[in-house]
Amino acid sequence: MAAQSKLVRSIASDHSIRTMLSTLTTLYLKHRTTISRGIYATLFLALINRVRNAISEQKSARREQEARSAVLDETLAPAGAGSGGGSGRRKSAKVELNREFFRNLWRLLRIVIPGARSKEARLLVTHTVFLVVRTLISLYVAELDGRLVSALVRGKGREFLGHVVWWMCVAVPATFTNSMLSYHQCKLALQYRTRLTKHIQDQYLSNLTFYSLGNLDDRIKNADQLITVDVAKFSNSLAELYSNLAKPLLDMMIYNFQLSRNVGGEGLFAMALLVQVSANIMRALTPPFGKYVAEEARLEGEFRFQHSRLIDYAEEVALFSGHESEKISVDKSYFTLIKHVNYILKKRLYHGMMEDYVIKYFWGALGLGLCAIPVFFKIPGAGRQGNLGDRTESFVTNRRLLLSSSDAFGRLMFSYKEITELAGYTSRVSTLLSVMTDIQKGHFEKNLVSSATQKTNTKAITTSESETQHTAVPDKPILKSRGTVLLSTDIVFENVPIVSPNGDILVPDLSFTVKPGMHLLIIGPNGCGKSSLFRILGGLWPVYGGVVRKPPSEDIFYIPQRPYLSRGTLRAQVIYPDSHSDMLRKGITDEDLLGILETVEIAYIVEQLRPEGGLDAEKEWTEQLSTGIQQRLAMARLFYHSPRYAILDECTSSQDLPTEKMMYEEAKRRGTTLITVSHRRSLWRYHGWVLQFDGQGGWGFGRLEAERRERLEEEREEIEGVLRGREEIVRRVKELEEAAEAAAVAAETEGEEAEEGVLVGVGESVEGIGSGSGSGGSGSGSKVLEHVETVEVEGEKGSKAVSVTTKEGDVVKKD
Repeated sequence: MAAQSKLVRSIASDHSIRTMLSTLTTLYLKHRTTISRGIYATLFLALINRVRNAISEQKSARREQEARSAVLDETLAPAGAGSGGGSGRRKSAKVELNREFFRNLWRLLRIVIPGARSKEARLLVTHTVFLVVRTLISLYVAELDGRLVSALVRGKGREFLGHVVWWMCVAVPATFTNSMLSYHQCKLALQYRTRLTKHIQDQYLSNLTFYSLGNLDDRIKNADQLITVDVAKFSNSLAELYSNLAKPLLDMMIYNFQLSRNVGGEGLFAMALLVQVSANIMRALTPPFGKYVAEEARLEGEFRFQHSRLIDYAEEVALFSGHESEKISVDKSYFTLIKHVNYILKKRLYHGMMEDYVIKYFWGALGLGLCAIPVFFKIPGAGRQGNLGDRTESFVTNRRLLLSSSDAFGRLMFSYKEITELAGYTSRVSTLLSVMTDIQKGHFEKNLVSSATQKTNTKAITTSESETQHTAVPDKPILKSRGTVLLSTDIVFENVPIVSPNGDILVPDLSFTVKPGMHLLIIGPNGCGKSSLFRILGGLWPVYGGVVRKPPSEDIFYIPQRPYLSRGTLRAQVIYPDSHSDMLRKGITDEDLLGILETVEIAYIVEQLRPEGGLDAEKEWTEQLSTGIQQRLAMARLFYHSPRYAILDECTSSQDLPTEKMMYEEAKRRGTTLITVSHRRSLWRYHGWVLQFDGQGGWGFGRLEAERRERLEEEREEIEGVLRGREEIVRRVKELEEAAEAAAVAAETEGEEAEEGVLVGVGESVEGIGSGSGSGGSGSGSKVLEHVETVEVEGEKGSKAVSVTTKEGDVVKKD
């Protein structure tokens, strides 16, 4: 009875459980749509919350990094306090997927896609259409694969062959769609690059930005690479990213939607939940391989350092015979490394087994279970599942959709790397645009070598009796101030400082005036500010103070010592920077150009190049022409333009005097006012005014009296020659005096040695002298020594002959 009662209770409990499950199932099926929507809404909110938390963590990490950088700056500030002026230590910003990245990307997108009706927008729309078509074709191919397998399982050969033929027909639009996707992606990249390159080059080659970017600002070091390489990489990355993001997202939405219809949203949700839980468990069980790799790199560095240290101190170790000790140290470092590597290999073994099992087999089993749901359960809204063929078709189709969705998810995960690469290119290109915008507004940032304050130490110099002499006195930060530039028919500098790009004040306060016909010669030592003055006149450098009045840029022509020859025809070299159409618009013909070339005596070049087109011949002119011919070609360019003012910077250094005379007289005949920098005395006669720098900040401006200055210069050179001769004579006399003193000291020393030798052997010498003189006896010897006139020593030390001459004329020699 007890057993029967237990059996009855168990049957009743089973019945109640079944009843409860049936009731819950009925309620779920009744409210299935509402519950599914609630689940999807919950998942969407969870995704938003996760993104928000990630952004908050990123902001917190950025604030901590900024705080550490601020502490580091405060620590390093005293050390760099005396390093001079400049823009400070600029920190290299780390590229991140933050608000700055999206702002820069939006800025570039407005450049590459200027409007909704632009060619790029149309390409983007058609590219999107083909992406959708490609996904729909993939969806249909998955269904067709199920039909093929179903026909194969049911043994329907004709139906199977029909599906194969149709599958091959579907491949035609599929391959066309794939090719169009690749074509549109390449076209988009090309259009993006064209738009962006044109926009950048319009700014880069306007308002002398290309010069200021490399000479007055330090923020961009390689503009050529940014314009040519990084712009292309940005365009390719942007075009690829759209495909690599849009297509996976579209695939995931469409495939998952179809899967939810085939297997039910519940199964899809359950599988996603199990995958997420298993991924979290696997992540929790994953060893800290990053830490292990860092430790391995440290041990590798120590092992390498041991060998480097042994090489550096090889001599010392060899002298001490310390090779055994060093071997023990090196072996210890190596075996420590190997022990750690073996530890990592063991960890990777267990982790690889777990990862392989979970990803390949556990997740694969979940996928198989998901695809098999329609076989064992009736899914509302799903297709028929009557026979074996239908079930096989459903299983194959669902498995194909699941694999395609997983592949799309994987591509979406791997696209993060491409996004970070795009962020890097976006940052570099945006920085280039921002710097060029700053430069066009007159804002420069440059690391200075010295402090840039306009504190003058000018001294006045005199170049002639009529020259003015000046000393400037302002005292303020020079690079933060700006002067005034006005248009005028004359060239006027009023209290203008000449400052180099690194902040050195070459001339604190310069004032002079050049009117048409006032041919000016500028002289001075290297680095005194001559070239800087020309750069200010040409608008290359900013005016840091005072007032500059000058004609428009087309009225000032500059010819350097090394002429610039562009790529193009011989005609283009003469008329540069004009084009052929500009030349014709001015009414100048090729005959006029030939006349100019005859003036500078290089018309024979046209005849030599007649077989190649004459003036239309194209060559690498800097390699074909000598420096002298290039300078004549530059003067021909000057005569072609015939500007109001010409700045000539040692432009005749490779010319002889007759050619130089012809060039200057022809330029003056054409009404060009010459401003020349040269140290050649032969050019003085072609100028009436002189601006002279002394290299210490001082300067003088006044009339140049060429004949008087030449006489003074000749007299100065003559005096310098005389002084150099006198210095040579004084030096030679001093050498002779020193030699005479040295000889006298040597002779005196040798005489003392000889006298000591005679006196030491006085007894012997007396006898010798007495006997030698025929006087006899020692008394005669004493007489000789008492009446010594001279003592001479001949020969080397250790073998000397001593000659003693008495007042009576007797000469006695002793070895």
